[in-house]
Amino acid sequence: MSKSDERTRNVFVLGMTDLQREELASMRNAGRYTFRSLLDYATLVRDTDYDFDALLGQARAQLADFSGSIDAIVCHWDFPSSLLAPVLSHEHGIPAPSVTSMLKCEHKYWSRLEQQQSVPEVVPGFAAFDPFADDALDQVHLPFPFWVKPVKAHSSNLGFEIHDEREFASALDEIRAEITDVGDAFNQVLSRVDLPESLRGAGGNTCLAEEVITGIQVAPEGVVAQGRFSVHGIVDMHRDPSGHSIDHLDYPAVTVPAEVQQRMVDTAERFMHHIGYDDGAFNVEYMWDRENDLLRLIEVNTRISQSHTELFLKVDGTSNHEVAIDVALGEVPEMPHGQGRFAVAGQWHVFHDADAVVRSVPGEKELAALESALPGTKVTLQVAPGDRLSDLPHQDSYRFKLGSVYLGADDHGQLADRFRQAVDLLPFELDPVTDPVTEEVPG
Repeated sequence: MSKSDERTRNVFVLGMTDLQREELASMRNAGRYTFRSLLDYATLVRDTDYDFDALLGQARAQLADFSGSIDAIVCHWDFPSSLLAPVLSHEHGIPAPSVTSMLKCEHKYWSRLEQQQSVPEVVPGFAAFDPFADDALDQVHLPFPFWVKPVKAHSSNLGFEIHDEREFASALDEIRAEITDVGDAFNQVLSRVDLPESLRGAGGNTCLAEEVITGIQVAPEGVVAQGRFSVHGIVDMHRDPSGHSIDHLDYPAVTVPAEVQQRMVDTAERFMHHIGYDDGAFNVEYMWDRENDLLRLIEVNTRISQSHTELFLKVDGTSNHEVAIDVALGEVPEMPHGQGRFAVAGQWHVFHDADAVVRSVPGEKELAALESALPGTKVTLQVAPGDRLSDLPHQDSYRFKLGSVYLGADDHGQLADRFRQAVDLLPFELDPVTDPVTEEVPG
């Protein structure tokens, strides 16, 4: 299919939000496409108890009811959307990675085993364990401290840094209560492929323990299209002082030297080719210890990042959806560089550290005032009046996210100044929760 083909293409976007529809409309040549939401955001993202097979059936039914051509299916959300996309794409003859290659990224333990074979120099110490086993801690052959997390979870949900047996036991209580929400559905996908002997017993409700790694976090984003690997941008990922949560993202990355960035790109390329990943987007998170020049791979995500979209729009002039759509249409992906309104851009999160009930959030008047004071700024809200923070799905294990602010600037110093201005213009009113059991964030 050629870009010179003037026929309007129908592009189905899993769980499309209003902001994403706006971002898609900002793409170059957006008029070539009609964007259609496939299932909705609440079903695919906000819900916490998934049934993959049921969601697949709903998506199939929606596509079957559509009378036009189904030209592309794209995704920028985590599981289950990330794995619905390739299954549906293959059924409609749309280019997409194999489900097996996707799982070699998304199943964190399987991914570590494949990384150990192909890029061992960037793999930290790790061990799988059954969180429901009485001897779970005996299965972790790592010294304290170490990090624990499910082999499949949303963002940093159910991820804990463990310093002793007491913290491990406390983490297990929370993991056991919630891991099956995603793990059972993930098992439905695992049943679709042939699993290696090394994964026997390590299903969707398994956990991974990993050596704690520290340093500077950076993420290359790119695509593999018709066997050709390319990276279209590298993003800085800044953690909060505790090291537990991502505080903000900056683009383009400036925190690590070009030589280290190239090592990240080369390592990612070796791994993606090793697992046979093709016709899909990705972003790979790394940590670099400057003092010891030690590079460690954190995880591989099988999609463009929705957190990066506004950054590319502001700096490069188009959405990263463009390359994902190109790949799905069988076209050569092209991404401009430096053609946007700003030299640098960032996504900054607004956090609250303790449980609370939301009394009010910024309204249209406050958002308009922010846009007037800081042109080009956008805000997404994760909370609404009446929400109790501890009841919200997919939250970080250590902090509660109220919203995110996307800004552009001339340089990184100005970017930080603008975020401080933005926070002052975004009034969140929260009522504290005095219940001693839930007063603090778990962990």
